[in-house]
Amino acid sequence: MSTRLKLVVSFVALTLAGAAVAQSPANKPERIRGEILAFSGSTLQVHRRSGDTVTIEVKESTGLNAVKAIQLSDIKPGSYVGAAAMPAVDGKLTAKEVLVFPEAARGTGEGHYAWDLGANSSMTNANVDTVVQSTSGRDLKLSYKGGSNTINVPLNVPVVTLVPATRDDLTTGKKVFVVATPGKNGAYDGNLVVVEKDGVTPPM
Repeated sequence: MSTRLKLVVSFVALTLAGAAVAQSPANKPERIRGEILAFSGSTLQVHRRSGDTVTIEVKESTGLNAVKAIQLSDIKPGSYVGAAAMPAVDGKLTAKEVLVFPEAARGTGEGHYAWDLGANSSMTNANVDTVVQSTSGRDLKLSYKGGSNTINVPLNVPVVTLVPATRDDLTTGKKVFVVATPGKNGAYDGNLVVVEKDGVTPPM
């Protein structure tokens, strides 16, 4: 599989997991956030934010990427983004992070659905129609099949894109975001691993 194609497949795993987690089958994908304790062979051990440690099988088919920081100004009308947000006091959606998709991944996971970065958090994967400068950052007017919304992106919110990574990047102490499916004996089968690189941690 080419690097470009594997990157796109990784995006699919990342975004479609948003809809899958809302379902209830026993093997539903889970989002795992934490820090690498060890990586040996194909076995990744992650200490989760929740306090427990999980074992994840990293297969040849597992998407492996890192995050690269970009600027808020890099988001233009026509960009395709994934924005995790929470409602502010006035009800307006305020971004917690924004992921800018490469053009090859346009349309991936399109829509607006629940996310798990906090109470009432959501994920919107959509096209950027307009970008308006505001006193607190920029307002992105987003449209997707079946709807639209506006999300305010504060100046201090992480804005990233994904770049390919290798197994050599899976070192102790690195922060990771993993989409994985429960497997045998309490372990997980990894669908996607996004690992910290050059000091940039996965904000999603």
